[in-house]
Amino acid sequence: MTAGARLFGPPPKLDDYGQPGRIEPAGVTAALIALGAKMAKSDGQVTADEVAAFKRVFQANEANDKEIGRFFDLARQTTLGYERYAQIIARKYRAQPAALEDVMDGLFFIALADGVVTDNEMEFLRTTAEIFGFSEREFKRIKVAHLGRAADDPYLILGVDEDISDSNLKKAYRRMAAANHPDRLVARGLPPEMIKIANHKMAMVNRAYGEIKKIRAAEAAD
Repeated sequence: MTAGARLFGPPPKLDDYGQPGRIEPAGVTAALIALGAKMAKSDGQVTADEVAAFKRVFQANEANDKEIGRFFDLARQTTLGYERYAQIIARKYRAQPAALEDVMDGLFFIALADGVVTDNEMEFLRTTAEIFGFSEREFKRIKVAHLGRAADDPYLILGVDEDISDSNLKKAYRRMAAANHPDRLVARGLPPEMIKIANHKMAMVNRAYGEIKKIRAAEAAD
C-alpha cells in the first residue's frame, strides 16, 4: 500500500463499544506528508530543515522511506489543494478531535523547523484548524503550546475563561493533562517519535495550571 493510498484509506474500525478504534500511524503520517509539504511550500520554498523535521518526528522504516519521500516531493510542488487534504483528514477523524490536534502539533513542529513561522504558514495553519473544526480559542491554545506567549495569560493555554471556578479549573486541567499525556498519544496509535511534542505540551499545561493557582492564591490573600 502506498503512502498516498493510506491517506485515502478507510476510517478506523469501531471497537466493541461502537467507538472509533485505534488510529493507524500510517494514516496520520501520510496526512502530515501532504499537509506538511504544502505548508512548507507556502513560504516559497521547502528547506532542508523542514524535511529533516518531518523525518525526526515521523520516522519511516527503511522499506517505506523512498516511497514516502516521493510522495512528499509530489505534494510540495504546490500549495494548491491543501484544503482538500485537510477536509479528508477532518472527515476521517471527526470523531477523534485529539487525533486532529495531533496533526496540528505535527504541522506546527514542521513549520518551526527553520526557526520562524511566516505569515503564509500561519494562515495555512489557521485555515487547516478551521477545517478541522477548532474554534479560534482552541487554535490559540494550540499555537501557544508551540510558540509560547506572556506568562501572565495562562488561561488561554488551558482553554478556559478567567472567571472559571476553582473546581471547574481543576477539571479542565485534568482533561487537558489526560488528553496530552504521552501514554495517551501512543495509545492513539501515533508514532512514538511524537512523544517529544507531547512532553512539551504537558510542560506547558502544568506550568499554566501552576501559574493560575499562584495568581488565585495571591488574590485570596489580599
